[in-house]
Amino acid sequence: MKARTLTIFTMLWGFLFFAAPFSTQAQTQQPEFQEVIATPALLEQLKAGGYVIYMRHGNTDNSRPDRVPKVDLNDCSTQRVLNTKGQQVTETVGENIRKAGIPVGDVFASPMCRAKDSAANAFHRYAIEIGLMYSGSMTTAEKKPVIAKTRSLISAPVPAGTNRFLVAHAPNIMDMMGYFPEEATLVIFKPKEHGQYEYLGSIRPRDWTVLLTQP
Repeated sequence: MKARTLTIFTMLWGFLFFAAPFSTQAQTQQPEFQEVIATPALLEQLKAGGYVIYMRHGNTDNSRPDRVPKVDLNDCSTQRVLNTKGQQVTETVGENIRKAGIPVGDVFASPMCRAKDSAANAFHRYAIEIGLMYSGSMTTAEKKPVIAKTRSLISAPVPAGTNRFLVAHAPNIMDMMGYFPEEATLVIFKPKEHGQYEYLGSIRPRDWTVLLTQP
């Protein structure tokens, strides 16, 4: 009888011991990211400047994947590039930004062709920023400086009357904050003190019609 009681006690203790980490993990798991769609009020705020707007490149031709293991940044034929829809939607986003009266200051683009072409279509100018390089094919160690540079560009102060635009990739934002925006989406941030930032909202391509017509 004593042996049977000891066996049951041992089994119960083992269950509690191994179950505890899983219980703790479930309690500490981070909540899933919640996308916030921009309102006309936020669009109005952007007119005053002081914000950072991260734009994911436009739709791409998935039949032309990036060369593995490494693309040639000077040769677009080795990369996944914008398709016709991607060309059109990035041009339209730029037109809508101008219609909305949103001031455009510095424009930084990833060195990948799909990001550079998106920036050229939308803003007609850009400066290449290697720190915005596509992180989707990088190792964890390789991603660290890219995430750090992206974070610094988003959190650095922006003068009133202008906005900083970054044109890059969805995996970079996913790595930084757990958010995978759709193509040609604008992700709006407000820089904060001490290298911090606040995510305020997103403008997807289909949101512009409502934003530009509502008072």
